Amino acid sequence: MKCGKLFRVLIMALSAALLFAGCSAAKNAGGAGDSGQPEVVNIGTQQMPNDERIAIAKDYFEEELGVKVNIVEFQAGDIRNAMIAKNIDFALLGSASATLGIANGMNVELIWVHEVLGDAEQLAAKNGSGIRSVQDLKGKKIATAFTTTAHYSLLKALQKNGISEKDVTLLDMQMPDLYAAWQRGNIDAAYAWEPTLSKLLKDGTSLLSSEDLAASGVITSNVEIVRKEFAQQYPQIVTNYVKALNKAVELYRQNPAEAVGTVAQALNLSEEETAKQMQGSTWLNEEEQLSSDYLGTSSQKGRIVNSLKDTADFLYEQKSLVSEPKLETFEQAVNPAYVEKALQ
Repeated sequence: MKCGKLFRVLIMALSAALLFAGCSAAKNAGGAGDSGQPEVVNIGTQQMPNDERIAIAKDYFEEELGVKVNIVEFQAGDIRNAMIAKNIDFALLGSASATLGIANGMNVELIWVHEVLGDAEQLAAKNGSGIRSVQDLKGKKIATAFTTTAHYSLLKALQKNGISEKDVTLLDMQMPDLYAAWQRGNIDAAYAWEPTLSKLLKDGTSLLSSEDLAASGVITSNVEIVRKEFAQQYPQIVTNYVKALNKAVELYRQNPAEAVGTVAQALNLSEEETAKQMQGSTWLNEEEQLSSDYLGTSSQKGRIVNSLKDTADFLYEQKSLVSEPKLETFEQAVNPAYVEKALQ
């Protein structure tokens, strides 16, 4: 009896210790502190020459949020998985990737358009491949990162030129692997974004850009999403987050030399190359975010809702989505309220 009682006491003590250890671990991982604010905000990002890169390099997030921030870099597809797993609170990703996640029930809000893509994403053919136009891609190996804006743009470019996916060999590669395959001569063409794109064009030729596709109605962008659960708990943090991004946009507009220098140093690129990359997309400030072309307002959502729906329809046709997407899914996901509050 005494041994049994002692065993039960030990089990109870061990259970209590594990419970308190679990609570402590959760708190240290980003739970709310005594102030009601999160102890740390986890920001998922990618290596892109945009406003977020400036905000990170200039410490704008810590300044505006007033809490510790943890910057985690991802490749294109991994960042969406990290958001689903709740390992990060904010994420920078392409509009096609965001569309896929939202359509599949990812519980997030789209709060900012980083840039509307133009020359920053292009379809390039390797020198010596014999490819001079999109029509020449038949029978060739083309690489891109699947479920990204580049992948979506590539498929639309093929479709517009009457080329079936069966007419080419499509390879799913993240940018570092894509560039390595390009150097080895394992691929003939690639749809890529900066800074990888500029490396490809040193031994390649551009066939078309996302700006060319935008002129024909295929618009892509990089966007910011936030976990809805996090946003509901910390709405002021989200408002301050977009303030930090707007601060970066204004720096680029008011002092482009400083902005370019900041990004060049952060990405280990020359300033000339960085300036070229940054000019290859359209950056939006707070007021422009709320225009009817983009987020719109809380009372009247903007055209980005329809753009996401169009992307989702295409992904559904390509069987990347199991269920047919609904417009209201994207209307509910796009939330201009934080930008509206930031402007007050």
